[in-house]
Amino acid sequence: MIAPAAHLSPAHLAVAQRHLVAKAIAEFSHERLLAPEPFAGGWRVVVPDADVEYRFEAVRTALEHWVVDEPSLCRLVAGEPADLDAQAFIAELQPVLGLSDQLLPVYLEEIASTLASAAFKIAQGGPSADELLTADFQAIESAMTEGHPGFVANNGRIGFGVSAHAAYAPEAGRPFRLVWVAARRSLSHLALGAGLDEASLLSGELSPAERARFAERLTQLGEDPAAYHLLPVHPWQWENRIAITFAPDIARRDLVLIGESDDQYRAQQSVRTMFNATHPGRHYVKTALAVQNMGFLRGLSPAYMRVTPAINDWVAGLVAADPVLRDAGFRVLRERASIGYTGDAYHRTPAPSAHRKMLAALWRESPVPLIAPGERLATLASLLHRDPDGRSYATALVRASGIPADVWVRALLRVYLRPLVHCLLAHDLAFMPHGENLILILDGHVPAGVFMKDIGEEVAVLADRAVPDDVRRIVSPVDDEEKALAVFTDVFDGVLRHLAAILHTDGTLPETVFWRIAAEIIDEHAAQHPSLDSRVDLRAEAFAHSCLNRLQLRNTLQMVDLADQSASLLYAGTLPNPVARSRADVAALPEPVGV
Repeated sequence: MIAPAAHLSPAHLAVAQRHLVAKAIAEFSHERLLAPEPFAGGWRVVVPDADVEYRFEAVRTALEHWVVDEPSLCRLVAGEPADLDAQAFIAELQPVLGLSDQLLPVYLEEIASTLASAAFKIAQGGPSADELLTADFQAIESAMTEGHPGFVANNGRIGFGVSAHAAYAPEAGRPFRLVWVAARRSLSHLALGAGLDEASLLSGELSPAERARFAERLTQLGEDPAAYHLLPVHPWQWENRIAITFAPDIARRDLVLIGESDDQYRAQQSVRTMFNATHPGRHYVKTALAVQNMGFLRGLSPAYMRVTPAINDWVAGLVAADPVLRDAGFRVLRERASIGYTGDAYHRTPAPSAHRKMLAALWRESPVPLIAPGERLATLASLLHRDPDGRSYATALVRASGIPADVWVRALLRVYLRPLVHCLLAHDLAFMPHGENLILILDGHVPAGVFMKDIGEEVAVLADRAVPDDVRRIVSPVDDEEKALAVFTDVFDGVLRHLAAILHTDGTLPETVFWRIAAEIIDEHAAQHPSLDSRVDLRAEAFAHSCLNRLQLRNTLQMVDLADQSASLLYAGTLPNPVARSRADVAALPEPVGV
């Protein structure tokens, strides 16, 4: 049967192309790969050594952020209007972008896949910003359209076919069942968090009938159920990788297919993490998924995850014991257990490879049973979301809250920025707090707290502190200037520059007021904790401009070395700090340049 691809129509593609070229101009200009020049009341980007240029109107805001007016964007070839084409844009500017001939086709494929995903979302439509105000947690999750706000090629998912996209992409919003395999106990490893054993983990995730059915399947094959661990697998991964790449292991019955889950799951924005739609209080399940996206094959390493529950317990204990974090409503969702299979031939090769990350999973707490009556959940990414008509969910929240915009922003920054500042200054602890990694707790449309997630892979202790042996992996000492980038790059540049610009261009809150509130939040924390001996200066004049797209353009197959992320970073000079002391007086700040 041929899978339909009705979303790939000229009309849908034209909208997707316009948006992606506008985003490429904005983000490549932000990273100083492009330098738009003023022209005829607007801006233009001229392609070197070619009779091609792009003209547009834009608003420029703090942190060299560009808001390109999409309807104004046009492409001229030899002086004549031409269709906007994101792949042509990349190819035309390849030398400027520093993209090698070898990696150009891979990046163009990620651009094509990002366009296909965008066309799917455009064809599907979506709830309005006002409808999202009353939508449930998972409806908001699947309504997100943009992907990562900074990356241009942000929905590559190379490996998914059109049927897989319709079945498993988060924007499709379709529930599906996980595949369960039994992994021979002697060839696999199960790590458990404090107070959890294997029986209680499985009884919480599987019904008695499921466990009995899985055991019976092994017994029918003449195998002892006690000799196996139970391991959840994404259905795409089973069909496309496990049943083929691990065929000898299955034939030896080191791996045994034992059935599907009764529960249905829905993919989250991270694609390989699934929310239990049948029993929302049960754990998320995160699995290996051999799909290429944003500079990584989305596998999970069994070796790397052996200490994941221990790291989560340590971080959760530190957070729970800190009254400042408790008062801010800042909590973490613990990854309670991890499992990985290592009996394959790939674990016996001289050098590690992506093949060692094909068969593993972890269980993460759900936030659903952890909130109070009347509170609602929404991904932080939703604050950067615009609906199909261009209306902002953040602005809709502000208006529905019934409080002034500056009061709403202060509430957000007190539960988001302030705890992250405190973690850094008090504990040298840094998270990866981008939109997909945080869940907002909303009370009356006002931010009342957050859940931080993806702890095992994306948390770091940035000083040489004493920690338990199992936690030592996350200790990565850096100097004070680089330590500050945990806020400057990941919070200011990665999230707040986008949100400030949305609220500013919507007319909801001037960006100068937004950044003044951020400065006040930092100062309030400093005033309340005068004994903190930290030389990290979050009110410095400028900070190093760490660039994400430059990383992807350098190597679309492995953006950074996870074992040494600091050494992998690429910089483009410095950015003026929007909360620098010299900019503290909002009246002294220049208004954004708009056309």
